[in-house]
Amino acid sequence: MDEKTVVPQRSQKSPGFAAFLSICLPFGVGALYNGQRNKALLHLLILFGLINAIVHGGSGLLFGLLIAAFYFYQIFDNVQSAKAINAAAAGQPATEAVEGATDITATGSIFWGIFLIVLGVLLTLANFEIIPYRTLGDYWPVAVIVIGLKLVYDSVAKSKKGN
Repeated sequence: MDEKTVVPQRSQKSPGFAAFLSICLPFGVGALYNGQRNKALLHLLILFGLINAIVHGGSGLLFGLLIAAFYFYQIFDNVQSAKAINAAAAGQPATEAVEGATDITATGSIFWGIFLIVLGVLLTLANFEIIPYRTLGDYWPVAVIVIGLKLVYDSVAKSKKGN
């Protein structure tokens, strides 16, 4: 007698429906549909944090652009997550971690962690009116310069390592 192993089937996620939910309800509902509760909560906090920054006198241009960028990012992210979940359910290698932070690989760089910590501290100080949001709006290009310097540094280090 030939015994077969029964593997529980994960439900398929529709990338189109994830996109539809993300377009209509851009505060984490697409991630919630994909079964990613932590990501849904993070999307909710980011969106309402950006809206709160505008309401409390933040630079409308800066935070408006950040809201627009986040809106399109979360649509793309939820579609890719749905595709990765489907690929994992089909037994194909998924290109990204979908079940949480357990599959995150270390890159050896702490830049983004430090960058996000500094950004969080600045926004918290602005929420407590220690520094005005207008100041953050005036100096936001410094963040772009720092990120550009980091990318140039990584490129130079990679080319030196390759030679």
